[in-house]
Amino acid sequence: MTKVNLDALIPREDFEVGENSNPGKKKETISIEDIKTDSFFFLNIRKPDFQRETNEWDKTKVCDFIKSFIDGDLIPAIILWRSTAGYLFVIDGSHRLSALAAWVNDDYGDGTTSKIFYDGIIPDEQIKIAQETRKVVNKNIGSYSDVNLALKHPDKFKPEIVKSAQNLSVLAIQVQWVEGDASKAENSFFKINQQATLIDKTELQLLESRRKPNSIAARAIIRSGTGHKYWSSFPAEIQNQIQEIAKEINEILFEPKLQTPIKTFDIPVAGKLYSAQTLPLILDFVNIVNHIDFNNKGIDDDTTGEETIKILKNVRKIAYRLNSNKPSSLGLHPVVYFYSKEGRHKTVSFLSIVDFVIELDKIKKINHFIEVREKFEELVLEYDYLFQQIYVKYRSVQKSYKHISKFFQEAVFYLKSGKTIEQTIDEMLSTPNLQYLTVRKIISQPTDLSAQDFNTNKKSEIYIKETLKNVPRCKICNGLIHRNSISIDHIQRKEDGGLANVDNGQITHPYCNTGYKN
Repeated sequence: MTKVNLDALIPREDFEVGENSNPGKKKETISIEDIKTDSFFFLNIRKPDFQRETNEWDKTKVCDFIKSFIDGDLIPAIILWRSTAGYLFVIDGSHRLSALAAWVNDDYGDGTTSKIFYDGIIPDEQIKIAQETRKVVNKNIGSYSDVNLALKHPDKFKPEIVKSAQNLSVLAIQVQWVEGDASKAENSFFKINQQATLIDKTELQLLESRRKPNSIAARAIIRSGTGHKYWSSFPAEIQNQIQEIAKEINEILFEPKLQTPIKTFDIPVAGKLYSAQTLPLILDFVNIVNHIDFNNKGIDDDTTGEETIKILKNVRKIAYRLNSNKPSSLGLHPVVYFYSKEGRHKTVSFLSIVDFVIELDKIKKINHFIEVREKFEELVLEYDYLFQQIYVKYRSVQKSYKHISKFFQEAVFYLKSGKTIEQTIDEMLSTPNLQYLTVRKIISQPTDLSAQDFNTNKKSEIYIKETLKNVPRCKICNGLIHRNSISIDHIQRKEDGGLANVDNGQITHPYCNTGYKN
């Protein structure tokens, strides 16, 4: 995470349907006093529930904006809309308002408001960037409490801090108002936000389909059931189920936390929780598991929460299958199935494997995979560049993952028939639909003679290459073992008189022990 998460500072609220009477004269400016969390104005400020998260600015941009305000630089107006209930919705300017609120209230994603918003569970990455932001702001500007105190005791502070305090007494941000009903306000929001910093395609899809069960499920998983509750209109029991299941899925996908460069094989199956690819990955994962069209065709809004629960349970079932300590778990090692040789998480590989597992379950061929798993993993590691070629041909994750999944399924078929890895690749690439793939000889990459330090990718690649030789293997299928998916198995079965002593124990994947073996 490199961006500052200010999402908690302005809460979300649903627009109401109805005419806006807009009584009385509205504010024309927002002063620094208005931004305190206990002010009448700030207590009434809301973001639309379809607003994307306020986490697009890094620490430098937050600091620069606060300084620009204090220095009296020209700042674009904040655009607001007043609802029939009296809430003041931010149509444009959420990041600007949140950055100032972060400074005034000393909450850069780790303060009192944020702790309440996230139920006291704030990710370590979020706390770290919040602390870094506070340090940068305090060094370059000064804390708000210091600037405020400088007016009372100017002789005890540096002249620049005193000047900042004096400026704040007269500075304000201009306000513009959207007139009309909720429909007009929502149209204004999307029009304005698509003209400025374009909303990411996945984010836009989630915003526009925010009441659909797959979107609600994806949001819940990303935030481990905390943050803004898009499911708050459902009954309390349903809300609790959504939060519990989402938290469990989040832990399966993102624990342990990914640290780069990679210096341990204790890495998560879904990569970093806070990265640009995470939200699309989770939404696509939800859709693939539940056979939902990527354009949401044929899926209705969820008014009770029951469909969201159903979708989350389906996702959890597959998450269990991928990598967990549940009896159904295949224990797929992330290094083999979900990461590149340089330690980069690959979204297309993750989704391809998800589909691969679903298809094998559908045709009841999981045991065929177990029987050839050792060779299959060798194939995946040695020929990973072929999957990149498939991705390049189809030009997107959503268009290519099915083709890569099909490649995996056919590879299992050939290996099961007794073919070697090389024979499997040769025969598969001779088929008409795969003739565009090219097997390449391993060529050493040119060395940068001026470079003396290894970059992050190279460090990860060296670690992966050296450590793969010694990764523990399942004593049943001989596939690699991951820390999140270990079962202790009796070599001689209990029913055959096997005892629970060290010499009769071995480590296996959960499914190899409880499913395949039995």
